[in-house]
Amino acid sequence: MKHGKKYRASADLALKAGLVQDLVQAIKLVKQTACAKFDETIVVSSHLGVDPRHSDQLVRGTVILPHGTGKSLRVLVLCKGEKDKEARAAGADHVGAEDYVKKIQDGWLEVDAIVATPDMMGEVGKLGRVLGPRGLMPNPKSGTVTFDVSKAVKELKAGKIEFRVDKGSNVHAPVGKASFSEEKLVENAATFLRELLRARPQAAKGQYIKSLTLSATMGPGITLDPAAVASSLNR
Repeated sequence: MKHGKKYRASADLALKAGLVQDLVQAIKLVKQTACAKFDETIVVSSHLGVDPRHSDQLVRGTVILPHGTGKSLRVLVLCKGEKDKEARAAGADHVGAEDYVKKIQDGWLEVDAIVATPDMMGEVGKLGRVLGPRGLMPNPKSGTVTFDVSKAVKELKAGKIEFRVDKGSNVHAPVGKASFSEEKLVENAATFLRELLRARPQAAKGQYIKSLTLSATMGPGITLDPAAVASSLNR
């Protein structure tokens, strides 16, 4: 693949930077490498020293980024009765029950997050094959199966993200947009990384974060020193 001038210049910048010791410096560099015509998403990618094939080494969690992700989430709430009004008042984009279950079965998926009350999970369970692979299945561990739909919707709208280790022992998380100020991106990235460190399983041995990269959607990765970054977050 032949890259354009802008990408090659960004790749040279990342290469010259080498192993970055400081999160602030990494954010400065990644903003410089975001040269696309659209507002690129900034992503933190990590490779962990865990084996996700073992249930006691799974890494997953949720975190509310202080400055949000820069993306306006479309939230669907599946609920009945009085919870309908509560969900709408909290700012949910779509609210319903069996009618929306049927719409999703028919192919409708114009949402970014789904919240469901526990009494709806019997119906929602029918959608597992559709929602599961897309990361949209409501889950009690992520706070999206709850009777407190108001809190769930407000947290999602405020910038709550869910992260989970994949089969390759990697975790990826969006921490904002290239248009964000350096300060906002640093705060978001630090907040996520602290939560990732807290999510370390007791069964994990040796080095937990083996590699750490910061990148824009169309840009090269800025490689960070995981130990140095972790140490700075604990100060």
